Amino acid sequence: MAQHKSAKKRARQNLVRRTRNRTIRSRLKSAVKSARTALAGTDGDAARGALRSAEREIRKAASKGVLTKKQASRRVSRLARRLSASR
Repeated sequence: MAQHKSAKKRARQNLVRRTRNRTIRSRLKSAVKSARTALAGTDGDAARGALRSAEREIRKAASKGVLTKKQASRRVSRLARRLSASR
């Protein structure tokens, strides 16, 4: 356990950040999963809407520091390629 005042503060900060990151990462995974299932389906409008919401979650995760900017762009690009290939 932390002994110094600064180490205790760092432990508190880590706990808050881990909680926030887990929430963001969970929402991100759910959005990407729903986008992939929509892309596997036949409805193009639903797939576009799911892709839009997944992209929003990916970009938001990147802005919060959960993902890097490059990783976010790569994930969005891969989803967009799947959408264009399914048409």
